[in-house]
This record gives sequence, C-alpha cells and structure tokens, in this order.
Amino acid sequence: MGAEMRRIHVGNALSAFGLGFTVPYLYVYVAQVRDLGAMTAGLVLAVFAVAALVVLPFAGRAIVRRGPLPVLLAALVTAAVGALSLGLASSSTTVLLSAAALGAGQAVMQPALATMIVDFSSAETRSRAFATQFFLQNLGLGVGGLIGGHLVDASRASSFTLLFSIEAAMFLLLAVVMVTVRMPRTAKVEGAPGEARGSWKQLLGNRAMVQLCVVGFVLFFACYGQFESGLSAYGVEAAGISTSALGTALAANTAMIVVAQFAVLRFVERRKRSRVIAAVGLIWAFAWVVAGYAGLGHASQTMATAAFVSTYALFGLGEAMLSPTVAPLVADLAPSGMAGQYNSAFALVKQLALAVGPAVGGPMGASLHAPYVVTFLLFSLGITFLAVRLGKQLTPLQNQPSLAKSRVVARGGASAEAVQTAA
Repeated sequence: MGAEMRRIHVGNALSAFGLGFTVPYLYVYVAQVRDLGAMTAGLVLAVFAVAALVVLPFAGRAIVRRGPLPVLLAALVTAAVGALSLGLASSSTTVLLSAAALGAGQAVMQPALATMIVDFSSAETRSRAFATQFFLQNLGLGVGGLIGGHLVDASRASSFTLLFSIEAAMFLLLAVVMVTVRMPRTAKVEGAPGEARGSWKQLLGNRAMVQLCVVGFVLFFACYGQFESGLSAYGVEAAGISTSALGTALAANTAMIVVAQFAVLRFVERRKRSRVIAAVGLIWAFAWVVAGYAGLGHASQTMATAAFVSTYALFGLGEAMLSPTVAPLVADLAPSGMAGQYNSAFALVKQLALAVGPAVGGPMGASLHAPYVVTFLLFSLGITFLAVRLGKQLTPLQNQPSLAKSRVVARGGASAEAVQTAA
C-alpha cells in the first residue's frame, strides 16, 4: 500500500468516525436538548437523505470534470460548516439548514474517496483496497459512536456543541490530510467535455451497470435499510428484545465485519463476483429465517435473543463479502476517467434504497411480523436471482479479475519453457 493510498484510508476512517460521532444522537439532540420536538427531529433525518439525493447527480459530473480531490475538499468544508452550525443551532430553520449542509457534504465524500481509491489501485489490488476501506469505515463508526456516547449529556446542550465541534474539526483535519495527496494526471478528463456531458446517457446504456444498480438497490433495501428501522422494530415488538440486546446485535454486526473482513477476502478474490453476490443473497435469506425463528418461533427469551443477535452477525458476514466485490465492480465497469460518475450513480442508488427501506420496513416490522420476514426473505432470494443474471452481462475479467493474474503466470511459464527448449 503506497503512501497516497494510506492517506486515503485515513480519510475514510476519519469521515466514518465523524459520522458515528454524532448521527446516533441527532434525534435526542434536536427533539429533547434543543426542545424542537419529534417532528423537527424526524425532518432532520429526512433532510439528510434528501440533501444526498439532490447533490449526488451533480457530484459525479463534477468529479469527472474537476477530479475527485477538489470535490472532496469542497464536500469536507461544507460538512464542517454544517456540523459546527448544527451544534450551535437553536431554531428549526437553522437546524434544518445545517443538517442539509452536513448531509450534502457527507454524501459527496464517499464517491469522491471511492474514485481516489480507483485512481491509486489496479484491477489486482482494488478488491483489497475496498475491503480495507470498508473495514476502517466500520471501525471508525464504532469508535466514533462509543466515544460520542461518553461525551454527550442530554441535560447539557454544551456537550452536544462540543460533539459537533469535534466532528467539524475531524472534517477539517481530513481536508488537511487530503491536500497532501498528489493525484495522477489520468484522474481528470480534461479533453473530453462531450463525454462528460453525455455521461448519464452513456451510463444508462451500459446494461451491466444498470443491472448492478438494480442489484445494489435490493441489497441496500433488504439489509442496510432495515438495521435501525424495520429489523429493530421487529426485534422489540415480535421477539421482545431489550434495548441492551439490540445494542449487542449491532455490535455483533460490526464485530463480524471487523473479524471476518480479511478472512473472507482471499476466498472472495478467487471467485466470480456474480457468484459471491448470489451467495450473499442466500446467506441473508438464512438470516431472515433465523430472524423469523426469533420472533415467531415461540422460543425462550434467551434463544430468541441469541437468534436475533445471530441475524445481525449473518448480515455482517454478507457485508464483509460484498465490500471487496461490489465497489471494485462499479470501478471496472466504468470507462476510463468516468469512475466518479459511476461511483456517484451507485451512491445515489444506495441513498434511494436507504430512504425507501425504513419507510417500508419500519411499519411492517412493528406490526406485520410474519409478512415482514417473508417479504425480506424473498428480497434476499431475489438478490441471488439478480446476481446470476448480472453475471451473464459481465466479461470474464470483470466477473473474475484473478483470471488476469493466472493468464500472466501462464504466459510467463510458456516463455520460460520455450527458452529452455531453445537452449
């Protein structure tokens, strides 16, 4: 791993740390500490999603035209201003405007950082680079949430002001680190303005990318979009899970990712990407079966809790398999210089799924227990079906980059044999 890639990974960890530092406490801060009510607190969470949906379609084109580094720096400054102003805001208007700035900045960071990873990696090293990114993101989220939880005090607004000020400082520190990164000249598409203008049309004409976006939507809708909404509501209402057990389940998810990420990497790197995604669909389908047992199986409270925690752990295993698979595939499907556009498009699909997922899953998980489990079990099986179809649209090297390495070795071996014969 080169020095530039190390700086990028530090950036990913810092951005995730800042996110985990404040997001879990936004509702309490707005509704109770600032006494603006549950309605305003709900709107703040919605504003995060809306801001991301608004800026991401433009972020891709900006990354293509200007390069990922200037876009990242602008996003970091915007997020820092939003975080600092959110910590000082006391009215509904200022809170919502601050949340919009923070949400927009955080949304643009991810495709910009992902594009920088693409620029500093090769097809052979990309899976490992994105696996490291995902590992550090989850570590940053967990550490940020843990430290933030010890700093906040609902009886003191100043403790939340400190929290948001530290988050703003993290974004500015990240900006300082990123300024030292020297981007390769090939990171910008300066001589192809027409290609940039037609990038969305070109992307929609790429059948493999469109199918991958469909798969991505179902992935984020059926898993990530349920973690803190439908699945947690189902656990509390159907399985009688306590809030402490729910925290344990979330910790089990993060722990599984941290422990399994590099253990599964070698296995994933040697397999076809479409088959890895299909396997994740089957793992998650089994996770929903386990969740069904927890809430509908009339088990003891201990068994129900153990099953519910196992559900989150199984989701974490699937996530560890996806991180070195999906993001590198997005990069490999992008034409030269268009990785920013493709990363932003996939991030937009992710945000849509994360907005729709809780809206659909929350009410179902709270009241329609059996239909909820069956619905998302079928969505998980749908992931497997869609992944198999996606594999038919990919070239052999797109689907399994390790083939390139084996072919090079084979050619080298043949050359050596030919030299010995000639001698």
